[in-house]
Amino acid sequence: MSGIATGPTTEVRLFGFHHAGGSSALFHPWRRLLPAGWELRALDAPGHGTLMRHQPIDDLDALLAHFLDVVRPEPEVPYAFFGHSMGGIVAYELTRRLIAEGRVPPVWLGVSACRAPGTPLSVHRHTLDDEGLRRSIAELGGTPAQLLDNPALWEIFGRLIRSDLRLVETWHSEPGRPLRVPLSVFGGRDDVSPPPEQLAAWTGRSSAFLGMRMFDGGHFYFGADPGPLLTQVVRDVRTAVDAAAQRVG
Repeated sequence: MSGIATGPTTEVRLFGFHHAGGSSALFHPWRRLLPAGWELRALDAPGHGTLMRHQPIDDLDALLAHFLDVVRPEPEVPYAFFGHSMGGIVAYELTRRLIAEGRVPPVWLGVSACRAPGTPLSVHRHTLDDEGLRRSIAELGGTPAQLLDNPALWEIFGRLIRSDLRLVETWHSEPGRPLRVPLSVFGGRDDVSPPPEQLAAWTGRSSAFLGMRMFDGGHFYFGADPGPLLTQVVRDVRTAVDAAAQRVG
């Protein structure tokens, strides 16, 4: 787990969930860009990043159980979820699980480069042979070429990526009432997995939908410069926090 020290001045606690084959390092550049008083907690799934020595989890229910032990809301600190790609599935389903268990849900949910529940897949990448999988991952960007081209590294990380993709591509979300949690959706205009039209299907998943926020670029549209994304994230989270305060007041 990563983040800055908390204290009475904490305005928002933002949890970040990474993509398939990725790690919490995706969010490290965010620390210097978030407002003072914002605490970033970028979380690793088992087998990734700081938890690399742990057994990976390719079952969504088991992965949600892991994160339910990690995310412990504190009443005095509003918290929010942001999930990129696989992390979007985790953030969305974790929000649903928290609500189902009667726990305090996040004040805001952001899903990024993540297909909406029920939208079709054009290809199941986890079933591709090694060469096809490497080529598909390379086309998405975001994965160092030295990992894809090094047989020894690919032997290790290829299995992890395939395991994560199996979770993503076999995900089936049971229909239910739209979330009352404010939801924002983010994506790259040139992304092919998922394309923008699959992002649009998120609109019915929250009764407090804040909008689709599209940026130039592909699947890792914010990799080189997360500044524009974070400007919008901060704006949307503060909108959600203000709305929650008005309901309480």
